[in-house]
Amino acid sequence: MPLTDLTHSELLAFRPQVEEPADFDAFWERTIAEARAAGGVPELTPADSPVTQLRIDDLVFPGFGGEPVRAWVSRPLHGDGPLPAVVQYQGYGGGRGLPGENVAWALAGYVHVFVDTRGQGSGWGSGGDTPDPHGSGPATPGVMTRGIHSPETYYYRRVFTDAVRAIDATRSLPFVDADRIAVTGGSQGGGIALAAGALAGGVTAVMPDVAFLCAFRRGAEVAAGGPFIELATYLSVHRDEVADVFRTLSYFDGVNFARRIHAPSLFSVALMDTIVPPSTTFAAYNHLAATDRAIEVYPFNDHEGGGGAHWRTQAAWLAPRFR
Repeated sequence: MPLTDLTHSELLAFRPQVEEPADFDAFWERTIAEARAAGGVPELTPADSPVTQLRIDDLVFPGFGGEPVRAWVSRPLHGDGPLPAVVQYQGYGGGRGLPGENVAWALAGYVHVFVDTRGQGSGWGSGGDTPDPHGSGPATPGVMTRGIHSPETYYYRRVFTDAVRAIDATRSLPFVDADRIAVTGGSQGGGIALAAGALAGGVTAVMPDVAFLCAFRRGAEVAAGGPFIELATYLSVHRDEVADVFRTLSYFDGVNFARRIHAPSLFSVALMDTIVPPSTTFAAYNHLAATDRAIEVYPFNDHEGGGGAHWRTQAAWLAPRFR
C-alpha cells in the first residue's frame, strides 16, 4: 500500500481553513437545550448474555427530540464504585452489536457505555437497535447526505445530539463517577467523540481513533473510498449546491469541534488510510484547544489503524488522567 496523502512532516503543519458559521455555538446550544428539554429518563434492564464475569445492561436513553437511543452498559461485577466511565461511539454502518461483544474497557475496570448509532447497524458487525424516524430530501445511498440542505435537518445533528445525551445518561447512573468520563470511538465514532467532547462539557478525556467527519471538503476531494465519496457523488449530480452543502457541513466539522476541546486528547491516524485521509484527522488535531494532547501515527496501516495495540496505548494514557 502506498501513502494516501501528505507526508508525516507535511501533516504536522496542515491547518486548513474550515468555515466556522457565526452562529455555530448558538446553533448547538439551542439544539442540545431542546433535546434536554424534551425530557425522558434513562432506563436500565439486565441484558441476556452468556457473559458471567461482568454486569451487562441494556440502556435506553432519550436522544434528539427525546427519541429513544440504545446502548450497552458493561461494568465489573464487584468494582468499588462509583467508577470512571468510557463512552464509546461506533464506526460508519455499524451498530452496538450483541451484549458482551465489546467489553475490553469493562475488563479494564471501567463502566463502558457502547452507544448505538441511529439509523445504522446493517452494514457490518452484529446489528443495531435504534431507528432514525426522520425523512430526507434527495440523497445518495448512505447517511452522509441525508438532510444536507440545512443544518437543522442534517442527519448528524441528530447523531451528535444523541452522543451528548449519552453522556448525560451516563452521568446519571448511580455507579458512575460523573466527574470522570472519557469519550472514544473509531472512524465515524472518532468524529462523534470529537463532537461530544466539545458539546457535553466536563468530559475528562477525548480519544478519537482514525477520526472521520473532519475537514469535509478535503475528504471529499482526496478520499480513495468510503463515505467521503458519498459527498463527491452527490455534488457530481447537484453541481450548483457545492457552497450550500459545505456550509451545512461546517456546523458538523470535527475541526470546529476540536477548536472547542480543552480536555486531554489522544488521537490516532494511519498514513496509508484509504477511507479517512490522514490530513483530515490532522486538520482537527492541529486545531485542538487542548494543551495535553498527543497523536499516535501508524505509518504502514490502512483504516484499521493501530488495532488492539492502540487500545493498549489508550488504556495506559487514560489511567493517570482518571486518577
